[in-house]
Amino acid sequence: MSVDNDVLIGEGFVGNGPNAAHVNTVFGLRSGPVGVAWATALATPRQGHVPFVAVAKPNVPIVPFTLFVNKSEIISDVHGRLTWGAAQAGVAAGVAVAHDDGTLPNQCGDYVLIVAVWVDPRATDEEEVFANNRDAVASALAMAFAGGPSLEDALIAMVSPTNPYFGK
Repeated sequence: MSVDNDVLIGEGFVGNGPNAAHVNTVFGLRSGPVGVAWATALATPRQGHVPFVAVAKPNVPIVPFTLFVNKSEIISDVHGRLTWGAAQAGVAAGVAVAHDDGTLPNQCGDYVLIVAVWVDPRATDEEEVFANNRDAVASALAMAFAGGPSLEDALIAMVSPTNPYFGK
């Protein structure tokens, strides 16, 4: 798979209950369709959903530049702190894992990453939200760079679909 010509899409779900993390990732060139989507999303926030440049700490953006998109409208101070705090830190740590394990290319200056993040409004545990988002982002990026799930695995799962809200 050529990173220079592809849009790499990943999905990760880690944890149980309200502190679980569900993320979607989109990785690609800054000068390609992912870069256009990245800039467009940043420039067009809407009520309750304000994409922002994710940071590892103030004034240190995640590399590659990463756009954090909240999938759940912020409904309380606690939910906001967990989203902008623990979940954002988890995204940074998950990208670091992907660097450390060799998933991401060494030179990331030409690339951007979009991470859509679900933080349940009922979440309460900062450390669990952090850890679940770290692991979900690392898993989603690994999936993206592997080309997604195998067709065989996907077909087996699609015959009897389940998710945390259906089919257990």
